[in-house]
Formats: sequence, structure tokens, C-alpha cells
Amino acid sequence: MKSRHYLLLVGIILLGAILRFWNLDLKPVWLDEVITALFSLGRNYYEVPLNEAFSLSVLERVFTLNPETSCAQIAQTISSQSVHPPLFFCWMHDWLRWTQTLPLSWVWKLRALPALIGVVSIAAVYQLNRIAFSPAAGLTGAMVMAVSPFAVYLSQEARHYTLPMLLVILALLGLYQMQTDLYHRRIRLGVWVGWMVVNSIGFYVHYFFLLAFVAQVATLLINILTFKALPTLHRSPDAPHTTARTLYLHPRRAFLAVALAATGICLTYLPWLPTFLSHISRPETNWMKPFEPDWMDTIAPLYQLPIGWILMAIALPVEKQPGWLATLMVVLMVLFSVWLLWQVSGRFAQLWSTPDTHLATRLLAVFVLCVLLEFLAIVYILGKDITSVPRYNFLYFPAICALLGACLAQPSRGRQKGSVKSNHHSDIAGQSDPSDTLAERHAARLPRHTLTWAVLLVGVLSSTLVVSNLVFLKPYQPDQVAKNVQTTAETPLLMGMAYGDLQEVALGLSFALALKGQTGDRPGTDSRHYFTFLPKVRPAETTGTQVDDRLQQPSYTYVWENLARLKQPLQSPFAFWMVAPGLKRNEFPPTLSMLHSAGSSIGCVLDRDRFYRLGIPYQLYRCKQ
Repeated sequence: MKSRHYLLLVGIILLGAILRFWNLDLKPVWLDEVITALFSLGRNYYEVPLNEAFSLSVLERVFTLNPETSCAQIAQTISSQSVHPPLFFCWMHDWLRWTQTLPLSWVWKLRALPALIGVVSIAAVYQLNRIAFSPAAGLTGAMVMAVSPFAVYLSQEARHYTLPMLLVILALLGLYQMQTDLYHRRIRLGVWVGWMVVNSIGFYVHYFFLLAFVAQVATLLINILTFKALPTLHRSPDAPHTTARTLYLHPRRAFLAVALAATGICLTYLPWLPTFLSHISRPETNWMKPFEPDWMDTIAPLYQLPIGWILMAIALPVEKQPGWLATLMVVLMVLFSVWLLWQVSGRFAQLWSTPDTHLATRLLAVFVLCVLLEFLAIVYILGKDITSVPRYNFLYFPAICALLGACLAQPSRGRQKGSVKSNHHSDIAGQSDPSDTLAERHAARLPRHTLTWAVLLVGVLSSTLVVSNLVFLKPYQPDQVAKNVQTTAETPLLMGMAYGDLQEVALGLSFALALKGQTGDRPGTDSRHYFTFLPKVRPAETTGTQVDDRLQQPSYTYVWENLARLKQPLQSPFAFWMVAPGLKRNEFPPTLSMLHSAGSSIGCVLDRDRFYRLGIPYQLYRCKQ
């Protein structure tokens, strides 16, 4: 039985690895991944050719690894050109140096590290559930993590999501063991120090980890205040029986231990604290604020959060689908989620009412509730709707995953009324659980293995759709933009990107990379396809190729002035595609002008039939002398 158990674990991890590395470089590189690439490759925005027309072949130089860049240099670049902590980018840079000899694309290498961390997270969830619940719950928890479409999606993002997710799992594992220490009135130094190290590292990986840290401390304090007596503890895997006993924590000592540990963690944040405070006040974070707030923005988080929960278990094609098909897919996802919730509610009641599993269930549930309250506070107090971005649910997804896995491992209950049958098969001699009636009323509707297979099959199907680029499409859809631009490939083309900040430069690079990906391998395309960045500021205020962050009040008037001064090498006629973030369709000028490199003027006329908007508007102009 033991060998079969570990064979199942290996199979689950292998399945998760296949799903995460399958079609790893299929999807286009989007804005956030461009940011990851620039910093992790040891580059910065000042190496991007701005305010000039350049061939797409120049991108090969921009996205080539600079192995001489140090972590300190990356941290310095990020402190001024981004709003993220540096550790993930430093580790990614080391990873790219180690893998630079592999005959694989830089996109694959960039996404491989988060995918690998995603695989490790499967094993970490197994360990969390094995210790907190049972070995069977470890397997089902690992299975949920392996096939969750949300987890697969995050694992294929070249971003710092799977790493903090892994750290959250490790932190929750330490948190559970710390909680049991408080009831045993002991301190296992290795557990407490390890928990402190994990939470210290998390801040330097992703700022949102602060929310997880606060939620963990709040969970400990809530349990200290409201759950002072523990009837029994989850038995050790090596012990054959668990005797009935009640353990009492010492509130004052417990508060002191938690306070000292939390203070030690906060001290490790001090070196980066000034940078953190400057980052959270920068305009790059304002995109989460509604442009023109109305009553819909007030209620949006209340349905956006459940949508994110649904995507953790099932994800069917909705984006870019016909209306009838998208509606059908939404209905199917909602029905499955409601059915799954109905199925696990009885099992959750069993976990809550069983003394051996109550502490772990309580800890994970309170942690999730604390994070959700933090999310709502950010939305309604700070005015930044982070619920509109499902990927930010990575912060509490591991706890949801562990709870769902524990519920799936919970056997049916109620056939032998009065008996307590936990997934540990342990009884409390001479006692009957007063909550048996509640558990029986919510008894599982399906046998355990049937429900587990249903979750597994739906997860594999959903994850297959994710890796096939049918679900969780990249924001701004760079591949679709490039495809539309390519419709004018019969003539030379120039693509222009208006920018007012560094994020719009990254967005333009994602379009340029997608265009190069569709045309770069064809002979002669380097001399026919060009790209340019046009600043939304006065031409005299931007010099060379550097971005002056102090420039204020960007305007498209300056974009057209900069375009009129642009010298481009293409012979007319050619197609000019103007990407203009924030511009309305009727605000595109009917005519534009620019210069040929020889000095002659070129006029461009708007093509009224070739306007597109995929989050960002872009318009075709026909240019000739």
C-alpha cells in the first residue's frame, strides 16, 4: 500500500509537469512578461530604441541575455523602472545564465522556471495536507494543484506568481505546526525560524505577500483569542492511536511568541521599505482604479471574486467565442461549480466537526477569509480593484487547494450513526461527537472516488484548453494584433506605438515581438517591417533613447509632432499602423505626415475600414509620397 501511495504521488506530479510544460512557448509574450524578460535578461528600458524607426531584427539584441549583469544592478534598475521587488528577477537571471546553452527559445526558458516551481508546488501541497490532514488528503490536494486550470495558467506565465504561491504553501505548513506548538506549549525553533525566513523572502518576491503575512498573523491571533482549548490533535503518522485529551494554550505566552516572530520578520523588510513606499505611490499602479467610477464598479468585486473561484476548478472557452457559445460555456462552468460546492459542503462539515481535522480546517479557512477581507479593504478603502485581475488570487489559492483536497479525501459518513470516521480512521473512545447530526445532514452526495475522478477529468480538460491558448488568453492579445497588421503584408509596413510611460513601452514591445514571430522567419522581412515608439511629450523634452519620467501632461498633439519629424527608411507606398492607448476612434487624425530618410515628406491617409480595438485601439494609414 505504501509503494502504491508514492506511485500515485509520482504519477500526479508527472501529470502536473506535463500540463505545465506542454506548449510552453505557444502563447505570445505579453506586457508583463516583456517586463520580466527585460529585467531578467539584464537589460533595461534605456536599451530599447525609442523615437526612431527600427527593424524588427533589433529585438534580437534587446532580448539577448547579458550574463555580466549582477543582482545589485537588477535591483537598482527595478527600483527606478518598475514597481516590483527584485528577488524573482535576480533568480530568473541566474536561471537564464544556467540554461543559456540549451537549444531552446528564450521565451521557453523564461517560462520554464515558473513552470518548474509550479511542479514543486504540487509536492508542497502534498506535504501540507499530509501533515495537516492525512496522506490520502495529501494525494488529493496534490491532484487538485496538478490539474487546476488556474494553477496551470499561472505556471505558464513568465511572472512571479508560482514562486510566492510556493512560499505561501510553505508558510501555511509552518503556520499549522506553529499553531500546534502553542497548544503543546513548546517552541520548535526550526519550524518558527523557517516560517520567519519564508515570510521574509516572500516580501522580496512579490509585494502582495505582505497580505499573506498579515493574514497569517491574524489567523494565529484569532485562534489564540477564540480557540483556547484543543480537544485532540492530529496524530503523528508513526503513532497507531490517538488518545482523547484536551490541550490548553497559554494566551500571554502565545501572544508573546507570535509578536516576537512577526517583529523579526518586519525587521527584514526595512532595507527595501523606502523603495516599497515609493513604488506604491507611483502612477503605474493607478490602472487598477476605475476610469469613471459608477455604481457598477461598486458591486463588481462581489461577482468578480466568485468568477475567480470558478476558474480554479474549471475553465472553458469564453473569450473570442460566438455569443451563444460563450453563454453556454459560462452556464456549464457555473453549474459545475455549484455542483462541486454542493458535493464538498458535507465533507467540509465533517472536517470542521472532527476533532482531529478541526484545527487545520479552521486555520486554512480563517486564512482565506482574512485575505479576502484584505482584498475588499483594498477595493473599497484604497479604491484599487484588484479583484478584476483573477491571477492575484494566487495569494490564497494554495489554501483553497488544500481544503478542496482534504474534502475530496474525506470518506462518506453517516451509515454508522454515532461513529466518528475521519480519514485517519481514529476514534475517540467512549465519546460521541455532538456534531454528528450536522455532518450526517450534509453527508457526501457522491462516493469519494467518483467525485475525485470528476474533479480530475474536468481539471485535465480545462488545463488542456489553457495550454492550447483557448482559455486565459494573454491580455491585449498581441498575436491577434500582429495577425490583423499582417493583412497589409503585401506592402512594407511601419508600426507606431504612442507611449507616455514605461509600461506602454513594454506593451509596444509585446506587439513588436508578436509581429516578428509571425513574419521574422521570412526572407527579406527585416527590410520591410519596422517599428517605432512615439512619445506623448514635446520633441525637445526627450533626448536620445532615454525616457524622462518627470515629463507631465502627455498629449497626442505631441505624438503627431514627433511623427512628423520621424525619419523612416521605407519606400512608398507602405502601410502605417498607429497604436494609440486611450485614443478614441474619432480622435485619429484623417491625415498624418512623416519624413523619408532622404528628407522628402510622406503623407498618410486614414483607412476608415481598418480600425481595431483589443483593449488598445490601433488604426491603419496608407502612406505615399
